Amino acid sequence: MNKFLSLLVFAVVLSSCGSSKNTSHSKRIPVPNIPIVKTDNKAVNKEIDKLKKRKSSLDTRTIAYISHYAVISMEEMKKHKIPASITLAQGILESGNGLSQLALKSNNHFGVKCHKGWKGSSVRHDDDEAQECFRKYKHVETSYRDHSDFLRTRSRYDFLFKLKKDDYKGWAKGLKKAGYATDKRYPDKLIHLIETYELYNYDKIVLRKKIDAPKKSRYRMHRVRKGETLYSISKKYKTTVEQLKSWNNLDSNTISIHQELRVK
Repeated sequence: MNKFLSLLVFAVVLSSCGSSKNTSHSKRIPVPNIPIVKTDNKAVNKEIDKLKKRKSSLDTRTIAYISHYAVISMEEMKKHKIPASITLAQGILESGNGLSQLALKSNNHFGVKCHKGWKGSSVRHDDDEAQECFRKYKHVETSYRDHSDFLRTRSRYDFLFKLKKDDYKGWAKGLKKAGYATDKRYPDKLIHLIETYELYNYDKIVLRKKIDAPKKSRYRMHRVRKGETLYSISKKYKTTVEQLKSWNNLDSNTISIHQELRVK
């Protein structure tokens, strides 16, 4: 498994988090350039190649992230019955494609906080409150394993494991219901990622189900051109900026050239 985010460990005393190690939050870590890679799984490589053909309308950084972590997500699905699509989508969302400062400082790709009883390394990071305690891992793969253990060992998530193994929509809504995130749009964001990047196909690979041909979108799409804004696009299609943001799960008005947006 590729380990592209190996980082230096900064040690300081941290008595309140059950660990003697902490990473300074004042020093920002440079954002690395993450390449799209080949895996040792032919089926996964085929899915990545399909995404690469659509990369003019997708985020190349997200494709790269998927290429690095699809296989380990599938391995965790085999062991713990958590849909690979959900694990990947959470990793993408929570870690900003592995490029958030929390992910770079701590290899924590799921925003898992220290919680009572955590005895491992930790970092301080602003989240719902200032300078909260988050778990720190030596390798990203350890973060993936701990994410599975986290969901498996907390009773509030028990009902999720009664769902069908590939019910990503049920899982997305259930994670919010169980309190994994405070964002009201958390399920929508996960589902949007899964359907945009066809992450459900990794569930099918694990379950040995047939992968269907890509379906033509039932929505009207618009590819962003140079100089366009959400406001100008909203006027063109007689809608609103807020509606565009809702349809496309956008947290800000920032868009990029060649990005595909649902407009109707």
